[in-house]
Order: sequence, then C-alpha cells, then structure tokens
Amino acid sequence: MNNWSDTTPIPEVADSATPRPTPHTKGPTGTFRRTLLACVLAAGLASTSTAAVVTMATGGQHVTPAATPNAIVTGTSSDPADLTDVVALARQSVVTITADGLSTRGMSPFAVPTTGVGSGIILTADGYILTNRHVVEGSSSLSVELFDGRQFPATIVKVATDNDLALVKIDATGLAAAKIGDSSKIQVGQTAVAIGSPLGTYTETVTTGIISATGRDITVTDEQTGRPTQLHDLLQTDAAINPGNSGGPLLDASGAVVGINTAVSDSAEGLGFAIPINAASALIALANSSAG
Repeated sequence: MNNWSDTTPIPEVADSATPRPTPHTKGPTGTFRRTLLACVLAAGLASTSTAAVVTMATGGQHVTPAATPNAIVTGTSSDPADLTDVVALARQSVVTITADGLSTRGMSPFAVPTTGVGSGIILTADGYILTNRHVVEGSSSLSVELFDGRQFPATIVKVATDNDLALVKIDATGLAAAKIGDSSKIQVGQTAVAIGSPLGTYTETVTTGIISATGRDITVTDEQTGRPTQLHDLLQTDAAINPGNSGGPLLDASGAVVGINTAVSDSAEGLGFAIPINAASALIALANSSAG
C-alpha cells in the first residue's frame, strides 16, 4: 500500500479486470461515485449501463460510496457492545434514492438517458430526507425506496451551496426519523457504522469501523464538467464505503447520525470520508420547521 499525506497526490491506479460501477450513471443499476485527484466519491448521474462517475481530487486519495439490500454487517467495531439492536433500528431511517436524467459525455452532442443510485436518511416522519447534493443534482426525476420496500416519487426542496448536501421530500407519513447526533463531540478511535446501498444493488448494507481522523479537506473534480469542488472539515473513517453509499449515514455506537457518507479512496484501503452532521444543521432545521 502506498503511503501518502493529504498534500501529496498519488498517481491514478489502472482499473482492474473487473469493471467497477461509477456514480452519475446507472445501467440496470447505477451508483454514485467520485474520484479524488486520486480519490473517488459517491456521486451523481452518468450513462445508462455504467454507474455514474465523478472524480474528486484530495491531496491524493480515492473515494466512493456504498449500499446493500439485506443489511449485511462487515468489518470490525472498536466498541465491544453488540450493535445488532442499534443497526436494526437505524436502518429503518435509511433510504435508497434513484435519480434519472440526461447527460452528454465526451464529444457526443447527444444527450443520453442516465440513472444513478445513492442513499439518504429520513429526518422527519412526514418525508423530509437528507442526502448528498451530487446524488440529486441535475436529475429530471427522483424516486425513494424505503426500508420496507415502498417507493415514492421525490422532489428537491433545497440544495446547499456551501457543501455537498441536499434536502428532498416524499409524500409519506409515519416514517422512522433518524436520530441526529453531535459531530463536534466525535473523537478519533470511536466506533463508526455506515449504512447505504453499495453498487445500487445491496441496499441496507452495514459496515463498521472507527473514526480515523477529523478535519480532513479534499478537492473533488466532477468528471463530466471538470469543475473542482472543495470539501472541508470531513470525517475520515475506515468503515467500508462504496459507490451507492453517497448520502447515507455514518453513525456512532448509539445509532446517532454523526456524518453523511460522501467519498472513499479508490487507491487505498479503509479510507472513507463523511460530511459532519453539524454541517447539515440548516437543512435539518428547515426540515423540522416545515414538517407537518
């Protein structure tokens, strides 16, 4: 494994023989993903038979999101407590988001239908959901699948301009709202649990690890537009995050949401990033004040 720091870029790594889905696209099933200058982040829409890919640059890391259908738990936890009950409750507030749209790729002047799959967390019982901006940005239609399999069309309520977050809404009631934590109290070494839909297929996948670091800064480059985006003060975790995890929660050992998964290294193992939940305070306040 290569050793590198946040300020030392690492070279691009050639794709393996097995093709890997990328964000901003969806074949039968697309997933959201971005790459750092050497990083990949769960991201937006892309072409029809491949997962949406977005590139992101962070002083040398590759990041991507994840997801799963039958709550599969992998990894190890730094907390000796059994997380079974915590996960069983928390995953009821995690949703899978499918975004459809049009995209022009390369030199082609023609727009191609695209689909991407990401994750989100339920904020209120009447359907306000928090996710990544890159999961919904540029979409022409959105649909949300709940833990129990029900599906609803969704609309974008607000897209953050200062970070990779967005608020969407579905017309539903009686939903299980997520428990929101306080990311300012996070300490390196504490338990971290990620839930999402890796590869857009394995919904409600659960992975565990620890908080590896706080205050990380990365630069993300959108593969389709080439525009760089700065992401600041991120949480770093070794909990497995894969394409499709974008917008899903990073939880503490009590099941409280402390971050929104947004990127994972493609060139190193156990290198994932999440936006601290406190950075979403304005969107959470909007959801709570608008709730019926």
